[in-house]
Amino acid sequence: MSTRDGSTAAEPLPTRPDRSAERRAMVESQLRARDIHDPRVLRAMSEVPREAFVPAAEAAHAYADRPLPLGFGQTISQPYTVAFMSQALQLRGTERVLEIGTGSGYGAAVLGRLAAEVHTVECVPQLARSARSCLQRLGCRNVLVHEGDGTWGWPEFAPYDAIVVTAGGRELPEPYRSQLGEGGRIVIPLGADRRGQSMCRFTLRRGLLDREDLGGFAFVPLVGTWGWPDETPG
Repeated sequence: MSTRDGSTAAEPLPTRPDRSAERRAMVESQLRARDIHDPRVLRAMSEVPREAFVPAAEAAHAYADRPLPLGFGQTISQPYTVAFMSQALQLRGTERVLEIGTGSGYGAAVLGRLAAEVHTVECVPQLARSARSCLQRLGCRNVLVHEGDGTWGWPEFAPYDAIVVTAGGRELPEPYRSQLGEGGRIVIPLGADRRGQSMCRFTLRRGLLDREDLGGFAFVPLVGTWGWPDETPG
């Protein structure tokens, strides 16, 4: 859609049923009732319409406590996982954040309400385009979607105050360390078994990374040069 000055505007969001009550119930039963306590994270999760990011066929399940398929071998993480990782980043609102694995764009939209600037990288072109369009329609102006191999990070805008990775890796990719600012945090699921990983938080202190294990999760494999060797995008 073009504007009068010749620029391109995002298409309006399609009309969808009002699921705000489901969203509030999700925040109370899936997040607040468990271990999500950061008020900024709870508020962000209550504001972002997850139904806008899922395939139309899955809209009725948008607030189910589980991941949903996106195609191309990818999923949109369950709401609890998005909230858990966002909380683990310990954001205060002034940070520049790098997200690896845009997927639907839902996690990036949540991060956009928690940080000053979000750069998110997706290796599947179709998902990158869809997420960019959806984020634009929702007015997420501080979120920029990049297309490429996210295992290399995105050095153009480094250093980052926080890096979050939404796919499971065998080990921490070296580029992330070099793109993290002092005091910054990396949250990434890691493990030798593709069927399950440990959520890890690395904090850079005086040039050294301190590691914390935050519990078990299951993610799709990290794809790219620094990911699983036999995985390819899509």
